[in-house]
Amino acid sequence: MDYPSDVIAAAEHDRLQALYEPLTRAVRDLVDAGVRTGVDEDTIADATAAIEAVTATLRAEQRGGQQAMRHAETGRPVVWANPVVGLRNALAPPLTIHHTDDGACWSEFTLGAVYEGPPGWVHGGICALVLDHILGEVASGGLSKPLYTGTISCRYVRGTPLGALRADAFVERTEGIKTYARGQLSDADGVTVEAEGVFIMPSWARNAG
Repeated sequence: MDYPSDVIAAAEHDRLQALYEPLTRAVRDLVDAGVRTGVDEDTIADATAAIEAVTATLRAEQRGGQQAMRHAETGRPVVWANPVVGLRNALAPPLTIHHTDDGACWSEFTLGAVYEGPPGWVHGGICALVLDHILGEVASGGLSKPLYTGTISCRYVRGTPLGALRADAFVERTEGIKTYARGQLSDADGVTVEAEGVFIMPSWARNAG
């Protein structure tokens, strides 16, 4: 069956996922290794040359820009470049978002050295990034409807340590074109950051049809 260019067939999605996921994981490991390494100058020079060579290989054929794609079976957007959940973005932890029967969302994940702000702690902007995403995910019903962040506010209860973390979010209410969501980031000892956001349906979606 043929699909429009902005829809990706399930089989092709799975093929590309199997192809690119190991590459992204390797690049993610490289970034972490680069942050942590303590090797000597000659080893650094050799590694730099090797990395530049690999980069040139990957640059040999580049896409002109991100193409918006939607999964043919689920209807969900394919957000492989997303900095929180993106399959092809080595900056993403990445998060796997789980949806509960009552409409809430949660994710358990690990943030390591590349997300550090103060020594030993997650950068506050990374905390906000994660919460913005999971609040947007729950507000949009799993990215099933177009909603953009209007406002988001975070209350930093205490420092968020590097390591194993959990994010939770739920919809508080919906008023017309606005959806209000709340969420939190936590570690084994409890909540570290609380957030609330307003997500707004864009004008093009309101006027559709």
